[in-house]
Amino acid sequence: MNNSWLTKSLLALLVAAPLLSACKKDQDDEPTPDDDNEQITTLRYELTPAGGGPTITATYKDADGDGGAAPVIGPLALAPNTTYTSKLVLLDETKTPVVVTSDEILAEADEHIFFFESAPTGLVTVTRTDKDQNNLEVGLQSRLVTTAAATGTLKITLRHQPGVKNGNYAPGDTDVEATFPVTVR
Repeated sequence: MNNSWLTKSLLALLVAAPLLSACKKDQDDEPTPDDDNEQITTLRYELTPAGGGPTITATYKDADGDGGAAPVIGPLALAPNTTYTSKLVLLDETKTPVVVTSDEILAEADEHIFFFESAPTGLVTVTRTDKDQNNLEVGLQSRLVTTAAATGTLKITLRHQPGVKNGNYAPGDTDVEATFPVTVR
């Protein structure tokens, strides 16, 4: 056997080996529901009284978007027995230019749903007013109704449910969760 032929064959095999192994999908590369979670550093909840008046904004900020450090949370001061139209604006401020994550959520509305939980129950009632292409609610737009004067909290949770959204809290993962202090007076 020719030594030159053996050398060339081994060289060809060494060159081809990385290409052959690159075609095989590693099991660690399998997508999971977490892989597509949105990066969110800011959540703004903007409420406008239905009868007109200035917009009230509560803001949640998590500078790096990892939920680890204590976020900055702005309170909601609302009028009693009032209906507000509201919208959520979500941003990823770790990127330049800033990414308007709510646009991505709207584009993938069939994978996202917001949940609104007041404590005490009945402090405010929030109704999602927007829907995805499957006629399931989303929550980027909503209507909030207050009761009599009281204090408490409003927790807003964005659930990411790719391929499994059914209008319920489970299944899926949480993209962001913010609890705002609420004063109705």
